[in-house]
Formats: sequence, structure tokens, C-alpha cells
Amino acid sequence: MRELLRVSAPVDLGAIDPRSTPGLPEATAGEHRKGWAREQVALLGAGLGRRQEMLYATAKAAQERPGPADRPAGRVLLVLQAMDCGGKDGTIKRVAGAMNPLGLHIRSFGPPTPEELRHDFLWRVRRALPPPGYVGIFNRSHYEDVLVARVASLVPEAVWRARYDEINDFERELTDAGVTLVKVLLHISYAEQGARLLERLDDPRKHWKYNPSDIDARARWDDYQAAYAEALSRCATDAAPWFVVPADRKWYRDWAVAHLLKETFDTLALGYPAANFDLGRERERLRAGEAGAGGTGEMNGR
Repeated sequence: MRELLRVSAPVDLGAIDPRSTPGLPEATAGEHRKGWAREQVALLGAGLGRRQEMLYATAKAAQERPGPADRPAGRVLLVLQAMDCGGKDGTIKRVAGAMNPLGLHIRSFGPPTPEELRHDFLWRVRRALPPPGYVGIFNRSHYEDVLVARVASLVPEAVWRARYDEINDFERELTDAGVTLVKVLLHISYAEQGARLLERLDDPRKHWKYNPSDIDARARWDDYQAAYAEALSRCATDAAPWFVVPADRKWYRDWAVAHLLKETFDTLALGYPAANFDLGRERERLRAGEAGAGGTGEMNGR
């Protein structure tokens, strides 16, 4: 899936069908594939949870048993970008929801606060990075500063154009520090966005998700597509590639992102750290303590 969904410059989003399902096994063709994909996400989620635990255990062991000074502590950062209604929240709920919340570090980026505006655009992003051993998820990210900032003319063109190189330098700094980046664009169509916006208007339970400014942004659809294409083209590197997931079909979106995370974990060669103590001695100490306390039952019988 990483090879299928990875993009390289120049990126042409118009050539990627948002309703396509690359990598989906042919045997799943038909109406039952939606249910099959959801079952697979649940199965993949269990595996992701185990890998997440290994990541945390390895980082914790590295902190307690310092090794070479140049060995970075591992962490994974999933960066989700999409147009409004692209499915970022749903992806987090269904894919990350299978992992242990204690090992997740989820952050969302909206319009910058007055304090954030007093710093450079990466300041708030640095503060939101996951600690070693955690899986971080960014719901929107530093890429907003070459997307919204560009389309809405929030800063001069010379400013947002310079940010591509700043982003590449920043992401290189992250990977050098042991952060594995998974940058995903959830790619939806204009028609699908319209249907999802209408659903939010028709369902009182979803009114809170609707913002009148979404229509203003929708009117600039082509401008945003151009901004995304250039951002992906300029910032897709070997160390921090971009993946485009067709996202009109929610069940495929979740299946694809779960696979991207699984394959990313596979590249990390994770495992549980070996004990740094004498297992036999600790068992004897435990048994001796039980016996001294008058315990002659289940523990001593093992």
C-alpha cells in the first residue's frame, strides 16, 4: 500500500480518482466488500495496538538503559490533511480507536491563536509533537500554512513560498530525531464534499460540525487543489513521503490508512525489549516473599 499510494513530483490530483480502491483484493468485489473492509480494519487495529505497545516499551527501556548517544528514541507521527469533510475525524476514530489511548498523542490545528501568531508558523507544531514511544496524530498540520495561508492570502506569496523549504528542513530534523512520518492526504471529490456538507445541514446531530465558512472555502476548490498539488510536490521526500488515499468511500479510506500504518510499523522492526534483570532470581525472590507472608497456594504451585 505504501508503494501504491505514495506520490512523487509533479503531483496531479486530478489523475487520482477519489472513488478508486487501489490495493483492495479482487476477491472482495461486490456489495460485501464494505463489511469485509471494516472487519479487516478491526483485525488490523489489534495488530496496530500491539505494535504501539512495542514502540512504547522500547522507548521506555531506552530511557531507563541509555545506549549510544546518537540513538534516537522512536515515535510515529500520522499527519492527516484533507479538504473540509474529507474524513479526518472519522479516520482517527476508526483507525486510531483500536489502539491504546494512553499511547496516543492526538492534536488538532485550527486558526492560530494570538500567542501562536507571535511566533513562527512551526512553533505550535513543535509543541504538539508526540513524546518518544507514542503514536502522534495531527488533524491538520503545519501544511495549513501553505494551503489556507496561500488560498486566503493571509501572508504575502514570498512568505508562504519560503515555507516549503522550511517544512522540508523541519521534517528532516524530525526524522533525524527518530520520528517516523506518515503524511496522508484524504482525497475526496467535489461532489462527495457537497453531499457530506448537505448531510451536516440535514442532520441536527451534525449541525455542530457545520461552519458557514465551509461554503466560502468550497468556492475556492480549484485553488485549494492547486495548493495541495504543489505542497505535495514540493514536500514529498524519501524520508517523509506523501500518500494520497482516495477517500470518497469511507470504508476503503479506513482500510487503506490502517494498512499504511501497519506497513510503517513493519519497517521499524519492533519487538519487546529483553529483561535487564535475572529472571530466575526474581522468580525466587517472589516465591520467597510469598512463602514468608504465609502464602502457600497458587503462586507457589506454579
